[in-house]
Amino acid sequence: MGVSYKDYYKILGVERSADAEQIRKTYRKLAKKYHPDVNKEAGAEQRYKDINEAYEVLKDPDKRQKYDTLGENWEQEFSPPHGWQDMRGGAKDFGGGFSDFFKIIFGSFNMGKFGGNGDESIFASRPRARDQEVNMRLSLEDIIAGGTKTINISDGQTAKTLNVNLPRGITDGSRIKLSGKSTAGGDLYIIIHILPNSKYEISGNDLVEKLTVAPWEAVIGSNISVETPTGDVKMKLPAGTQNGQKLRLKGKGLPKRAEGESGDLYVKIEIAVPQKLSDKEKELWEELAKISSFEPRVQIK
Repeated sequence: MGVSYKDYYKILGVERSADAEQIRKTYRKLAKKYHPDVNKEAGAEQRYKDINEAYEVLKDPDKRQKYDTLGENWEQEFSPPHGWQDMRGGAKDFGGGFSDFFKIIFGSFNMGKFGGNGDESIFASRPRARDQEVNMRLSLEDIIAGGTKTINISDGQTAKTLNVNLPRGITDGSRIKLSGKSTAGGDLYIIIHILPNSKYEISGNDLVEKLTVAPWEAVIGSNISVETPTGDVKMKLPAGTQNGQKLRLKGKGLPKRAEGESGDLYVKIEIAVPQKLSDKEKELWEELAKISSFEPRVQIK
């Protein structure tokens, strides 16, 4: 047929999971950039046409659903009616300027029925592939280690066991796409959920860790040991550190997509107040209170 597959998601630069609002915002930005009245660069006019064609499909739930059933090997699965080339002149093209690919999939000859008795759809000859979403729960250690994990999927009739490669930079809520791997022949989307960790609070690629220090360490400063996901490190606790203050350890968080880059680890300081004092300790604290220049924010009378 000599007609190339159009990747409308790639043309707009959005993920296949993008919602209608994301698609609309991206389209408006690109249309403004490549409008022929504004952009005189070579190829800008064709780019503008491609952007409008992609938006025409992806903004419409019915067209988008039909388009999502296709793939790059669409010509092997989709057979237009005999003599479609002769019908192109009368095909509905939604205002003109659209590609042959668009007209084949959404033109007027594809909107009706074909066959001797008028009740056979041109799509009826092939099963409809369906996408599928599944959840995968991973520990913090899984995210850091990467590698391959096994997942079992089922739709109640068909079951599969798949090996999933964990790419760098995945975070809670990340989606991993396995093309053509759903139980119904569509794409499989794996939604990542990171299990709670007893030591670290997870925020994207960054981590937050609570660290308890003695009052004198916070007052006069100290070199303290901090446990990170990749081993213990020494950190300087500045003199005058306040309760609740966060200190950053750069690059000690979770891996980012770029090789060699990681998020940060934030150490949240908690100052421990002694609950039991010996007579000597109490005497020293009382002495310190007498000579201290510290003035509390609230005076109790």
